Amino acid sequence: MTDEDRTISDRIQARLDDLTRAERQLALSILENYPASGLGPLAALAKGANVSVPTVARMVQKLGYKGYPDFQADLRDELGAIAKGPIAKHETWAGAAPSEHILNRFTDAVIDNIRNTLAHIDPAAFDQACALAADRNRHLYIVGGRITHTLAEYMFLHMQVIRPNLTHVQSTSNTWPHYLLNAAEGDVFVIFDVRRYENNTLKLAEMARARGAKIVLFTDQWRSPVHRLADISLTSRIIVPSAWDSLATPMLLVETMISAVQTLNWGDTKGRMQELEEIFDQTKLFRKFT
Repeated sequence: MTDEDRTISDRIQARLDDLTRAERQLALSILENYPASGLGPLAALAKGANVSVPTVARMVQKLGYKGYPDFQADLRDELGAIAKGPIAKHETWAGAAPSEHILNRFTDAVIDNIRNTLAHIDPAAFDQACALAADRNRHLYIVGGRITHTLAEYMFLHMQVIRPNLTHVQSTSNTWPHYLLNAAEGDVFVIFDVRRYENNTLKLAEMARARGAKIVLFTDQWRSPVHRLADISLTSRIIVPSAWDSLATPMLLVETMISAVQTLNWGDTKGRMQELEEIFDQTKLFRKFT
């Protein structure tokens, strides 16, 4: 994948090991309030990170830019991409859309998203997130928003079979504060938030964090503001030839996490599955052809 395909956040994280101590300090300062952190004057960025102006200039060049103005131009483009609504997203791709069938174009975009996502995800961080979700001693809260509630509901449905002690929260509902009453230190909140990021979701994350909860975030390549609060952030690329973003790659990560948590808890999960099947038989919910 070329630098042109990456966000500045991707570039920084890929080069962290090659940076000097001062440059790394600057990089972490940028990521702390990304992407807004780099939109001010060069001197202000240097002062905020407590580094010299030449340090900023050197790091920007290491990221592949000729100078700070080019770096800022890309940041502004990213900020504009984050804020795009459905109409603007449609216009971005429709004007230059190639002639092949939408089935091929859409599928190619999803495959590219999956490849780029897997190239950047940290397997150790993913395993850690799965371990948190599998820990039956921690109450598990699964939080979705306006669009991402579909991912949250899918995960919740499967986790109900795999483990006890969990709650589904919709941040779009005005009842979400009620769920925080029972949240305790060490509990786990799995939160879904992709552009356009939702204020209720951020507020919920802030309040959960204040109560000592762990946060696992599923987000996009620009990263939700919840990223600053999260213990683990799992980012996915979501751009496709559509007025809407694609949840195909986040869904891949969700289904993989469900599989991993099921395996970690298989002894108990198998018993729960058998008990559930007995309940299904009693209710005659599903047809049997035997």
